[in-house]
Amino acid sequence: MSADAQTGRRSVVIDVLGVPAPQGSKRAFVVGNRAVISEDSKKTAPWRDSVSAAGVAAMAGAPAFDGALRVEIEFRMPRPRSVKRARPSVKPDVDKLARAVLDSLSAAAVIVDDARIVSLRAEKVYADISGATIRVSEVLA
Repeated sequence: MSADAQTGRRSVVIDVLGVPAPQGSKRAFVVGNRAVISEDSKKTAPWRDSVSAAGVAAMAGAPAFDGALRVEIEFRMPRPRSVKRARPSVKPDVDKLARAVLDSLSAAAVIVDDARIVSLRAEKVYADISGATIRVSEVLA
């Protein structure tokens, strides 16, 4: 957590290790008399838990961001051995990856609500160590 000396705007950089997982579709079905909703992907929950834990650690007890926000995310994807292309222009979709991160940041009380985000930049790159670097910063209103 840091604050700009001149403007006082806060920002935080969150580093998360692990293979990024997209926020997939939900499945709904009925068991007995109850509706049950589950994630399509079994990888989503562990990824979201990792993002939440890293967010809590990075905030170090500071209050959640509650103004206009800019979020920048770099997803570091594993490169399959047979792939020669420079960028991971294949699934998972970058918007679904971002959705999983933003929902996790809200759940971890890094941001009050992802509706506060006015600027979002997300990109996928190949890297030897998988994960994500997330920067959340306040924007002048």
